[in-house]
Amino acid sequence: MARKTFFCIDAHTCGNPVRLVAGGGPMLQGANISEKRQHFLREFDWIRKGLMFEPRGHDMMSGSILYPPDDPSNDIAVLYIETSGCLPMCGHGTIGTVTIALEEGLITPKTPGRLRLETPAGLVKVAYTQEGKKIKTVKLTNVASYLEAEALTIECPDLGELTLDVAYGGNFYAIIDPQQHFPGLQEFTADKLISWSRVLRARLNEKYSFVHPENETIRGLSHILWTGDTLQPGSTARNAVFYGDKAIDRSPCGTGTSARMAQWYTKGLLKPGQEFIHESYIGSIFKGTIEGETSVGGKPAILPGIEGWAMITGLNTIYLDDEDPYVHGFQVI
Repeated sequence: MARKTFFCIDAHTCGNPVRLVAGGGPMLQGANISEKRQHFLREFDWIRKGLMFEPRGHDMMSGSILYPPDDPSNDIAVLYIETSGCLPMCGHGTIGTVTIALEEGLITPKTPGRLRLETPAGLVKVAYTQEGKKIKTVKLTNVASYLEAEALTIECPDLGELTLDVAYGGNFYAIIDPQQHFPGLQEFTADKLISWSRVLRARLNEKYSFVHPENETIRGLSHILWTGDTLQPGSTARNAVFYGDKAIDRSPCGTGTSARMAQWYTKGLLKPGQEFIHESYIGSIFKGTIEGETSVGGKPAILPGIEGWAMITGLNTIYLDDEDPYVHGFQVI
């Protein structure tokens, strides 16, 4: 009998779960965390499935594993795991991971109040505020984000033809704004958005190709971002982000907010110095800012700032036992 033990610390970022694997993560080979991600995908994806899917996780589960940085000037490297895969970057996951790691003493910052994180998508800089042992806010400066494509068309069940943009914020997002056949996310239930999203993602990946111009391992459209009316006065925008096979992000989604801001920036709707208050499906908020302007593959891009908070919910020792027929998890769709 083989039983693997994983010590996890669970939290949520503005409503969406984060499970940090603080003990039991595999040793990975590679010159950087991007190469280590490829090793994880080849040999250890069963860990992701076992810890994220039922019966130990659920459809919205998201997590991370910490590794020593490859560049000694950085603080830590982060591998992201969730039901949608082993992502290049995860914004809500970063906020939750940083909160857990600092409050539980897993990271000693080289510079108090700041961290430098190596992620498969690139370097992410973090600033945080702390009161006693509590991390009150985490603000990340994300990887360069840009508008990949505009006015793509796709046929959606029930709704008909939709027009959408695709933007990159650490992952590729199809952004569906209100239009003739889609009045806004507020008009539909989450289960409707989820069912349409699965079909749209498959059709978009069949019809179009999405590859990061500077990192060919980042490819494929993974998320659908539906937009609509805000819930609170003063908010800039609201979204419902689909990921995995059945999940709507309970947080405003960090990489999704980055992609949305890049879309607005390219279209002249958002300028440096303006704050972007982004609501989630449940009304929780991330504060977005433009921390810098750059380019990616010759296209205008921004360095998005994303600020939010997270709360630790508990400690969790999880076994993956080979005698368990559901050791590698399952989904009920």
